[in-house]
Amino acid sequence: MTDAASDLVAAARAGLADLGDTAAAADMQRYMKSEMPFHGVPAPARETLLRALVEFHPLPDDEVGPAADALWDGATRREERYLATGLVGHRRYARLVDPSWVPRLRHWIVTGAWWDHVDEIASRRIGPLLRAHPVQLRPVVVAWSTDPDPWLRRTSIICQLQAKGDTDLDLLTDAIEASIDDRDFFLRKGIGWALRQYARTDPGWVRAFADSHPQLSPLSRKEALKHL
Repeated sequence: MTDAASDLVAAARAGLADLGDTAAAADMQRYMKSEMPFHGVPAPARETLLRALVEFHPLPDDEVGPAADALWDGATRREERYLATGLVGHRRYARLVDPSWVPRLRHWIVTGAWWDHVDEIASRRIGPLLRAHPVQLRPVVVAWSTDPDPWLRRTSIICQLQAKGDTDLDLLTDAIEASIDDRDFFLRKGIGWALRQYARTDPGWVRAFADSHPQLSPLSRKEALKHL
């Protein structure tokens, strides 16, 4: 990393430490069922810190990824990883995320391995990439839909949450069907969530899908049809 990236990473860690609250940290770790401890910094304070980091520690384009990697891989507190994903999603740097970032995002999904990390990456990083670069991303998402890692499969299911009318229905169907018999809670919840979200665009399609897939778990079906 350059000095600029190292300075940002150091400032991020120092900022989180200064903002930390021991009591809140314990509560957050318990709620998230996290092995990695927290500093105890709530989301609004993290967002304020992120804005300051971007303003006072501007990065060359080719240093954004390495800085985020350092925050992620060197994290000793969970909020460092939140700042890593927040950094690459900031309006100043979001344009840099292209298909070449898929290995990095996959690494974050697999090592994050919990809904707070995975859902952010799936819906706000992989989903936009899929819509912008379908030729490159669609085979990736198809492969993830049958991967042994459940978090990659969840990503394949929920990555189109924001797609609305641009949803690739064949891909959504394949991703759901690949995990429809799995008993994992987060896969079942993800299936229901993806269907419920698309029901805002085409409720008839979701009803028909539910009717034609009796093997949907009760949880998935309840979530899918919640607002229909």
